[in-house]
Amino acid sequence: MLILGALLPLSAQASVRILACEPEWAELAREVGGDLVDVKSAIAPGQDAHHIQARPSLISQVRRADMVLCNGAELEIGWLPVLLNRGGNPAVRQAPGLFMAADQVSRLEIPDHLDRADGDVHAKGNPHVHLDPRRVETVAGKLAERLATLDPAHAQQYRDQQAQWQQQFDAQITQLEQKAAPLKGLGLITHHRDWSYLMDWLGMRRVDELEPKPGLPPTPAHLAALVDTVKKQNVSLILYRPENGSDASKWLASRTSACAVEMPFSPGEKGTTTLVSLYQRIIDTLLEAREQCHG
Repeated sequence: MLILGALLPLSAQASVRILACEPEWAELAREVGGDLVDVKSAIAPGQDAHHIQARPSLISQVRRADMVLCNGAELEIGWLPVLLNRGGNPAVRQAPGLFMAADQVSRLEIPDHLDRADGDVHAKGNPHVHLDPRRVETVAGKLAERLATLDPAHAQQYRDQQAQWQQQFDAQITQLEQKAAPLKGLGLITHHRDWSYLMDWLGMRRVDELEPKPGLPPTPAHLAALVDTVKKQNVSLILYRPENGSDASKWLASRTSACAVEMPFSPGEKGTTTLVSLYQRIIDTLLEAREQCHG
């Protein structure tokens, strides 16, 4: 059952206290909620959201939160249930106080069956939806409505702020799509399968991953096989995140014509502060790498 207090109007001076699991959703909550929300992020930029400890400081934040805003699609399955249980705050253990971004949109790569032999496969599909601004827009609209439910006294303000944000966001994304046009059809190998939504948005080609199976470290045999894959599939770039380490990417690049590229993944990395600036940096990085690698 819902805690009635979670649905009571908040005073004009009060904030909806939000604990966001990832920096991208913390940033979106600030855009939609404005001055009406107080947002904390459980994860720092550059951390792997699969592997976080339910430390005492996070438990304390859960206890005080009016909303827990996470990615969902099992990205946080290894630690979020423990965190919510230890937090002991029934208001954020289910909707409306618990909001899962990926649940609001269609997801890619939903498996037909699950088998441990296939590696760390997410039953609800690829969770990294924040790399597609079209899906982020949908999440923003749903988030505004959820905030309106939690704080009905300011419902219209949340809707107005979200509409204003979306108008500006749309214009910026249109410009970025035009800039990214040369990337269409670009063949990519990535360390982990976490760039699928970016590829879907910009029309790039996913060829393979350095991981032989999701979540498993690259093996010498798999990397050796990828040398031929790069040549046969016309792979241009090998993408990795700092937390992946660069050894496997650089090894493959040194034996092929492809170039290894370190990529930002969340707002707060490599000088980015917003989702738009993240997309901008990603596109600039890919364009520069493509030019430097192949002239």
